[in-house]
Amino acid sequence: MTARGKLIAVIGDEDTCTGFLLGGVGELNKNRKPNFLVVEKDTSVAEIEETFKSFLARNDIGIILINQFIAEMIRHAIDGHMQSIPAVLEIPSKEHPYDASKDSILRRAKGMFCAEDFR
Repeated sequence: MTARGKLIAVIGDEDTCTGFLLGGVGELNKNRKPNFLVVEKDTSVAEIEETFKSFLARNDIGIILINQFIAEMIRHAIDGHMQSIPAVLEIPSKEHPYDASKDSILRRAKGMFCAEDFR
């Protein structure tokens, strides 16, 4: 039996998800659940949070990519995730540029190092 790698999951706007799907990221697990969620204007915050938590619970997902403006909607859930796998990475979208000051994972990583570590 060969070992399989882990999947990348995407929670994003239509353009972001389409780009990753065209790149071959889309998969269905054995329960026919996709590894992506296209967030539209009528998508509820509860649905986004539920999908995020379901991605965290799946053992076939290694990275969760989420548009930063969507991550802001469920910041409490993202801040509560303390495991290294799956890694949660906030990415920009077409209409919303990346703001490093809002990225809680990046802030947490910066707290692990001090300036003297890089001398």
